[in-house]
Amino acid sequence: MRSPRLVGLAVSLSLLSTSLDWTRQRETPRPISDPIWSGKSAPLDTSRLALVIGNSAYPDADSPLPIMTRDAEGLTNALREHGFLVDAVENATGSDMTHAIDHLRARVHSNSTVLVYFGGYGIQCDGHNYLIPVDAKIWSEEDIRLQGLSIDHLLSQLQTSGARVRLLVIEASRRNPYERRFRTYSHGLAPIQGGANALILSSAAPGVIVEDPDELHSRLMTALLTQMDSSKGIEEVFNNTQNAVVTATQGQQTPVVSSTLTESVDLWAGRSGVPVSSVGSAASGPSE
Repeated sequence: MRSPRLVGLAVSLSLLSTSLDWTRQRETPRPISDPIWSGKSAPLDTSRLALVIGNSAYPDADSPLPIMTRDAEGLTNALREHGFLVDAVENATGSDMTHAIDHLRARVHSNSTVLVYFGGYGIQCDGHNYLIPVDAKIWSEEDIRLQGLSIDHLLSQLQTSGARVRLLVIEASRRNPYERRFRTYSHGLAPIQGGANALILSSAAPGVIVEDPDELHSRLMTALLTQMDSSKGIEEVFNNTQNAVVTATQGQQTPVVSSTLTESVDLWAGRSGVPVSSVGSAASGPSE
């Protein structure tokens, strides 16, 4: 039989181990997925990059969005099938989102086509749009600017990084979950300006909010995944997604497509010079 001293020491060590594990979990960013290549010598292709962020758990907003992580997972799998090197982050904090964008930018080169998806809460403030991380504490418009991720800044970062083509899919046209804390507020998003050689798909028109259906995916993602399977150019995919959502909702939801593309971008990797056989599946793990 163990002595009380030994038992007490074992309990103390166990509590210390649990505390250290909890601390590491708090300090370590949520995993960003890295690719698994078909062979050890297969080259890392960075001409087709994607960052997918799906935020469902918003403790301070008190309004979870479970459909967003499912949409993010569905899009991640589809993009990988089409030859994209995808980083995927679920329920991202502010630091997670900053880390993920830095990770993406570090891979960009002058021939890169970059796609960024965000699903979660977005708020417009003074005509600018901000994507909200799950750990945001929003009590004023100043909090939105300080804690949200500016879409304008994101697009500017991708442009200065040298990305040849920038693609953006935003599912954030929702009712402001913090509206009771504001003297004035606005619903939905403001118009998004993509700059040169960009293509943007937003789930609804400016100032319009969208209610999530009680289904596996949102209406936008259901249409987008269907159109991606049809092997068309990305601009045609976005336009057909818009039309499909309008038809499915009998005009109640009209996604917005904004394009300044100066070239055709094919969704299939094999048609864009990327060897499909060199791209495998991806698994979650710590980022580089």
